[in-house]
Amino acid sequence: MPSSLPLPLAGLPVRRLTRDDLVPCADLCEDRGWPRDEHRWGLLLAAGVGFGIDSPDGKGLMATCVTTSYGPRLTAIGMLLVAGRYARQGVARHLMHQVIESTGGAPLSLYATASGRPLYEKFGFAEVGRTERMSGHFRPTAGPGSPDAVAGSDVEVRPGLTVRPASAGDLQAMLRLDADAFGLDRTHLLARLPAFADHLRVAEEGGELVGYAALWPSSGSHAVGPLIARDTATAKLLVSSLADATDRPLRADIDARHKELLGWLGKRGLQPGSGTTVMSLGERQPGDWTQRFAPLSVATG
Repeated sequence: MPSSLPLPLAGLPVRRLTRDDLVPCADLCEDRGWPRDEHRWGLLLAAGVGFGIDSPDGKGLMATCVTTSYGPRLTAIGMLLVAGRYARQGVARHLMHQVIESTGGAPLSLYATASGRPLYEKFGFAEVGRTERMSGHFRPTAGPGSPDAVAGSDVEVRPGLTVRPASAGDLQAMLRLDADAFGLDRTHLLARLPAFADHLRVAEEGGELVGYAALWPSSGSHAVGPLIARDTATAKLLVSSLADATDRPLRADIDARHKELLGWLGKRGLQPGSGTTVMSLGERQPGDWTQRFAPLSVATG
């Protein structure tokens, strides 16, 4: 139940979160019906900056937010959460104001839920895209051991297009491909992928790296992201390879413009769930959306 007493918002100090806050952050996620995802919180606080407001009753965190900076041209905002008992009292607006001030005027981006979108619109954010969350158990079309067991019969397997586990020597090529797709340098985030992900795959064609994707644990499922590929056929092959590496359900936040991939995932057993609205304040994100199929997390942009 929301608190019946109005909060003195001006007196609520906003502080930086640290790794000591991982459990309170996860508790707040659980309070709002989200997966606890302490693993993801660890990445967000290592690669970005976390902001929090301590609960006046001494019981954990009242609110959180995280920013991930990609230099002066873009900062991503995510994980804006307010404990249920403090909902609808202006806490999110108060924290968001402080977070935006901290970014120094950089263009901003975020993925908004339906409930959060009205708040962001008040700050001037505008819709620039949408994602659709797909989740469920992936069904390959071929049985184990057959030549098509990984790819599935409806995946275009071009001669010379292969997928394999990533190695340390692939990082520079991954960063170059990612910079083309994302439009900005994400070294500080992607360098953490090998330790963060349970599985990391790269796609090669003609001796050139043409895609990569990671699979990381989230509650009882595995999340696919980032998913960067030169074309849809490569994206399918990467997802199929990752799905073959886990017995858990898959989850992926797919750019809604990639209709072919969304349809294919539906045929493979994944079901559409809640979508998010991609919003920006300031300049639009650079890069090439046709190669961006899914973010690492909606919290990282």
